Amino acid sequence: MTDFAAARRMMVDGQVRTADVTDLRLLAAMQDTPRERFLPASLAAVAYLDFDAPASESGSRRLLKPMVLAKLIQAAEIGKADRVLDVGCATGYSTAVLSELAGEVFALEEDSSLARRAMEALRGLRHVTVVTGELSAGWPEGGPYDAVVVNGAVEVAPRELCKQLKDGGRLVCVSGTGPAGKALLYRRSGGEVASRSIFDASAPLLPGFAKAPAFAF
Repeated sequence: MTDFAAARRMMVDGQVRTADVTDLRLLAAMQDTPRERFLPASLAAVAYLDFDAPASESGSRRLLKPMVLAKLIQAAEIGKADRVLDVGCATGYSTAVLSELAGEVFALEEDSSLARRAMEALRGLRHVTVVTGELSAGWPEGGPYDAVVVNGAVEVAPRELCKQLKDGGRLVCVSGTGPAGKALLYRRSGGEVASRSIFDASAPLLPGFAKAPAFAF
């Protein structure tokens, strides 16, 4: 039988701390959050491996690998009073971690079966709301947001999500697919939004963020 508590400590110490994640609140949140509860029971044993774990047995959607998720959240500089939009929450693991850092979290998922599982897994957590809708459209009803965390890769700029940021708000995501991917930090200043690359990263492409196929003669 897997010792999940020990596996969780090894994940934090071996995958997250070693990747220059130094935010003590974030490290404690990942240490406290049982990632195995957000995977199908048949896949619980792989919860703490260094890869994008399947959120369902079909494997069509995945939870970001712990290191990538941790570095994205750290870059978003989430404060105790912040309102956060968690885009592509899947079964809710990232939301559970964010709930220990922020004042309020809106967890957005467009797959209704995943959203139901997230609601069940997150039941009882204060200041967490699971909502269902198109990921690329965000959730303007809950905004504006201090931070937006995109749980996957995008091939196109997340313009609608950036519109939902407060002045000074931050958005983090992975841009591009495959080994050439880059984690980006977007920041709103007045009416302008600027982005910069913060680290190399790969992540599964999220629905609604694929580049339109180019027409070929």
